[in-house]
Amino acid sequence: MRNSFCWGISKMSPPMLTIQNLHKAFGAQVVFDGAFLQLNAGDRYALMGPNGAGKSTLFRLVQGLEPPDDGVISFPSHLRVGYLPQETAEIGTGTVLEATLADGGPTEMGRSSERRTAQAKKILMGLGFRVTDFDRSVTALSGGWRMRTAIARLLLEEPDLLLLDEPTNHLDLESLLWFQDFLANSRVTILLISHDRAFVNAVCQGILDLRGGKLHRYKGGYEAFLASREMEEEQTLNAYKRQQKEIADMQDFINRFRAQAAKAPQVQSRIKALEKMELIQIPPEMKKVKIRFPQPAKPGLRALALKGVHKSYGDLTVYDGLDFELERGQKMAFVGPNGAGKSTLLKMLAAVLPFEKGERVLGLNVQTGYFSQHRWETLNPNRTVLEEAMDTKRMNPDLLVRTVLGTFLFRDNAVFKKTNVLSGGEKSRLALAKLLLDPPNVLLLDEPTTHLDIASVEALVGALQDFEGTIGFISHDLYFVNALANHVAHVDQGRVRIYNGNYDDYIRLAGPRSRESSPTVLQQESVPDRSPAWIKTSSQDLKDFRAAEKERSKRRKKLNAQLRELDDEIAEINSDLSSVFIQSDYQKLMELDQRLKEKEREKADVQAQLEKEA
Repeated sequence: MRNSFCWGISKMSPPMLTIQNLHKAFGAQVVFDGAFLQLNAGDRYALMGPNGAGKSTLFRLVQGLEPPDDGVISFPSHLRVGYLPQETAEIGTGTVLEATLADGGPTEMGRSSERRTAQAKKILMGLGFRVTDFDRSVTALSGGWRMRTAIARLLLEEPDLLLLDEPTNHLDLESLLWFQDFLANSRVTILLISHDRAFVNAVCQGILDLRGGKLHRYKGGYEAFLASREMEEEQTLNAYKRQQKEIADMQDFINRFRAQAAKAPQVQSRIKALEKMELIQIPPEMKKVKIRFPQPAKPGLRALALKGVHKSYGDLTVYDGLDFELERGQKMAFVGPNGAGKSTLLKMLAAVLPFEKGERVLGLNVQTGYFSQHRWETLNPNRTVLEEAMDTKRMNPDLLVRTVLGTFLFRDNAVFKKTNVLSGGEKSRLALAKLLLDPPNVLLLDEPTTHLDIASVEALVGALQDFEGTIGFISHDLYFVNALANHVAHVDQGRVRIYNGNYDDYIRLAGPRSRESSPTVLQQESVPDRSPAWIKTSSQDLKDFRAAEKERSKRRKKLNAQLRELDDEIAEINSDLSSVFIQSDYQKLMELDQRLKEKEREKADVQAQLEKEA
């Protein structure tokens, strides 16, 4: 039996948090069943587990917001814990700056209030606030901006231990990258819950997997965790099959010789052995869910365009004569600093936001669909989740609808919940699922991964990669952007520049320009126009990058072929093990077991090489 207590952690590191024999249940649902955990100074772990496994419950238990049924949760009396809940955080009243400075944490060698105020402003700007926002009342802020204020206060307080529950939900990509860098360069101990695998890989040193009521620790990033879990599950499944074969043989012996007095001792021996046998449980599956949404009608080459568009908010001019075009098959990510006009551009393309001058031009046979965090307002409160998902012009089969709903975390009886009792996050997920069950040929998506877990994000990525229509989207999830985008539109100061490739390509091509308008820069500089020489250099950079990617693809293909061969060999050895076990040839059994271990080590090495090539 594995647990997470004292996994080779340095004896010199003082414990920040210790959990021993934790038990917690809600009625018949057991969340923790003898869980152990120790976090030491400097540890940084992401807490993983399926939706409803108890991740947020663990944070509430540590904070004392809920009592455990049994067990001990302890940390030093002087420990300062910073906690960010998933949905709402109390920040009081006053201005943004005042709320950030409240309960301001420790002073360092008489640190002056001026220095602390300057640090608060730097953090706020990193999280996307402008100087003009510092004196705004927090009561006038939206929920997302109030959460950013709460994050700023936590970072300014400099706690010893940070508990972060989906901290990136309310950030755009620019502020997320700043936040990610801030955490990576700090010395704080971190335990976080996040659906953003790129964020997890950048900030954390390992994974805590919550399953079966216990916590299991894995070193490395999310991909290494998946590889280790898959190997463990394969080994457990093979052991389960061998044990089931052994049980079947023993039961067959008992049934055949139960009535024979001469065989009574052997029969009783096997009965006792069966009673004492500790049964191996099949681990829960971690297979990736593969879904394919219905495909829309094919439009003309030009999908959607804006011509000579002017858009202002009062005295603030956002766009002045903007020309922009989406072509058929493009999957374009909109990036840029906070307030640059990304959401405005997406809404104008979707025809949900008017503009003062210019025109919106639809291509031949084009239909647009827009997803925002407020789309759930169109849901019928008297319908169940399943009824709402089935209510589309396209007659989708029940199995497809249930599969898609399961991917968006509506599983089992959850599909029969009324939409009027759903949380905001659940309504958002349902609205996205419904849009994709009857998709138009141009999808315009604003933060579609918010409120999804990692498995659901991966399933959504796979489905949208196969989607034959056109997509324009905004997302703070770097993995999602890189996996989906084939073009990037950088929006800033009323201008839009288009780059081929995903976000990593954009960073390589734009170079310093990709960060010129970053919120970490306190004094904004004007962005110079690209010269022909720069364009030529960028084109060569892209060719070099594509060539390197082609070589990397060849190496990955070769490694995957090796993995398939090793899987076949391991399966053959396991088959031989079953036969030899029945024959009781223990010498052969030991030889096969040694071969199995060697092949599994080889497989682990190949998987490690694959991870480096990722």
